[in-house]
Amino acid sequence: MDDRRKFPRIPTLKAGRIEFNRRLNVVDCVVRNMSDGGACIQVEDTGWLPATFDLAVPIDGLKRACRVAWRSADKLGVAYQ
Repeated sequence: MDDRRKFPRIPTLKAGRIEFNRRLNVVDCVVRNMSDGGACIQVEDTGWLPATFDLAVPIDGLKRACRVAWRSADKLGVAYQ
């Protein structure tokens, strides 16, 4: 299969947080892979999450604004803004 991503994804298994609504809403997640351009994150249910939010990965000191590129029942693909 041909991978058309601009940035190669690196598999990870890191704890993360989805933050939105001025940090009034915080949802724990698992970061499954990352790149310079985005990430794949796993949560229990993606259906109610907004199209834009901040992703924090405390172990890396990372906090990035994101927009959802795709979603499935329990995973989100996000692009950094």
